[in-house]
Amino acid sequence: MLKNTTYKNGQKPYELIDHVMTVFFNTGIIKARGPFANNKMEGEWMFYRKSGELWQIGHFDANQKHGLWTRFDRNGQVDKKETFAHGLIAK
Repeated sequence: MLKNTTYKNGQKPYELIDHVMTVFFNTGIIKARGPFANNKMEGEWMFYRKSGELWQIGHFDANQKHGLWTRFDRNGQVDKKETFAHGLIAK
């Protein structure tokens, strides 16, 4: 269950609107965003650096990494790709 708390500076750590979760850094910059259903991360999520740059795009199935995950360097170029199956790296 999600806790309804705030950072010390009053910034909300997340918001849930129409089954889309947005997670924030304490600065208010978006940290992550993606579908959230039945208290679980589902589908494609995007993760960002504190600078606001895209860091990773990945997929979840019931809170576990599942499918392709792509990580980007600070120049926006693909740094790494991995495929997961129910939380484990697929070989």
